[in-house]
Amino acid sequence: MGPKINSILLIDDNDSTNFLNELIIERAAFAKSVVTLQSGPQALNYLKQEIPDLILLDANMPGMSGWKFMEEYRKLDTSKQNKIVVIMLTTSINPDDKEKANSIPEINGFKNKPLSPEILFQIYQEHFV
Repeated sequence: MGPKINSILLIDDNDSTNFLNELIIERAAFAKSVVTLQSGPQALNYLKQEIPDLILLDANMPGMSGWKFMEEYRKLDTSKQNKIVVIMLTTSINPDDKEKANSIPEINGFKNKPLSPEILFQIYQEHFV
């Protein structure tokens, strides 16, 4: 695929998931850099300094869920938000979660784990072409 975007922020509390997602992104040559954080608070601090092109956000995390993260994310400077594509990447197959994600304007998509090169290609086609 070749590098298509500059940076991705992965927010997921599971080490194995983060490792696999990084590997898939690297093998697909989808991004120049990948930053992995395991909690919403860490990610919010990161976003005060950096603006990734894409956030892949887990919905179900201890402490601060992906949903709670989005409540706090909405408080960030909108000029930053406008430059970031946020995709909820989750194991949830509950239609209510997809509906909830679709009702939050700052969430640009809802994808089911596991991440794959095909999902990356879909995200690229939908948001970066």
